[in-house]
Amino acid sequence: MPVTKVQPFIHENDLEKSWKTQLLDHHLKLLISLCLFAVVSLALGIGLGVGLSCMGKFRCGSSSQCISPLAQCDGEVHCHNGEDELSCVRLSGRSSVLQVQKQGLWRTVCSDDWNNWLGVSACKQLGYPRYVESFFISLTSIEQDLQNNLVSINLNQSQIIKLQNATSFSKTQCSSGKVTTLKCLECGSRTQYNTRIVGGNISKPGQFPWQVSLRFNGEHLCGGSIITSLWILTAAHCVYGFADPSMWTVQAGLTEQLVHGAQSLAVEQIIYHAHYRPKGLDYDIAMMKLATSLTFNGFVEPICLPNHGEEFEEGTMCWISGWGATEDEGDTSVVLRFAIVPLLSTKTCNQPEIYKGLISSWMICAGYLEGGIDSCQGDSGGPLACEESSVWKLVGATSWGIGCAMRNKPGVYTRITQSLSWIRQQMEKGEAQNSVTGLITDI
Repeated sequence: MPVTKVQPFIHENDLEKSWKTQLLDHHLKLLISLCLFAVVSLALGIGLGVGLSCMGKFRCGSSSQCISPLAQCDGEVHCHNGEDELSCVRLSGRSSVLQVQKQGLWRTVCSDDWNNWLGVSACKQLGYPRYVESFFISLTSIEQDLQNNLVSINLNQSQIIKLQNATSFSKTQCSSGKVTTLKCLECGSRTQYNTRIVGGNISKPGQFPWQVSLRFNGEHLCGGSIITSLWILTAAHCVYGFADPSMWTVQAGLTEQLVHGAQSLAVEQIIYHAHYRPKGLDYDIAMMKLATSLTFNGFVEPICLPNHGEEFEEGTMCWISGWGATEDEGDTSVVLRFAIVPLLSTKTCNQPEIYKGLISSWMICAGYLEGGIDSCQGDSGGPLACEESSVWKLVGATSWGIGCAMRNKPGVYTRITQSLSWIRQQMEKGEAQNSVTGLITDI
């Protein structure tokens, strides 16, 4: 018999017990910290003490090493594992405007002096193996907060570097009047799906080409979303305690379980957020790195990640999908099912009659307050996908809920915009490892 995960869809009493436990743990940790602080302060005769706090500074991973925020993304490695030179590039706003972190500020990249080599470098820093193209759009057409702190980047040699290592010039305005937007991956499209098919809630081939089935010892446990040919995004509670990659396979391109023809791939690495705890609900995000690349063919395609600062308004209709149970505590479905649900604001979801203030910045709610339509057991880790200008973006990963489809208990999903920095960091580390492996192979 396969080992199964703890169900993320729980009863209200259990939820309250879980949060009371976390609160008690928090108070205990705080008490221990205060005692430690007092002992050190008395022993050394100084205030806070070097290494005890990173307030106002950048902390190197989980170590006690702290560096100045100005040293982050300055082109020199200060942290032991080089974390200070990761996540130094991002795409922002609705137009995927390129920004680079320099001297403690996020700066919008002007189109001046831009070239394709810089595009390749930027995509690698974002964790993508290749570069598609750059676009240049008017500075005045982007969000107001992206129009300040401008920079142009110059690279005379045809080489792949980190953008923060290149020569840069701070500007008050772009000489060309345009800024750089970047495309590293063809994503968020459904080229093989016949949109004329209507009705029902059983998906058709190509309708959700980013949806995968995560199998533990050959049994479907959770869903996941394809974000590149090598990376699958899912929920941390799906893999916590079961993080041996050899026990997992990823199946893509299928709509019905146990049917041949899907791509089945081994898993090389499993990473879940370091702050995730099995009794908690926050930081419920994980990634699987595949041993070999997926083949994109219309029935298997990646979904786009949202950009930094991108917002999805309450009431936006989005899609959930999975092989989960069709009723609370029921069996998982043989066929891939889907539903359309509206996004709910955190304010709405935190009302006393709903989730009583339990929804954090790492969560987003979606569903109907009257109940009846929801994700359920077995859907965990799967996508909450929203379409914008014919491009599909991953807004959430199925996380938890009280029961399934109950009144005033909508589904709760890990908010992807909140998780972007962590996601990009894992992808950037992975891409750097791939580059080193490729170099060794070439030699």
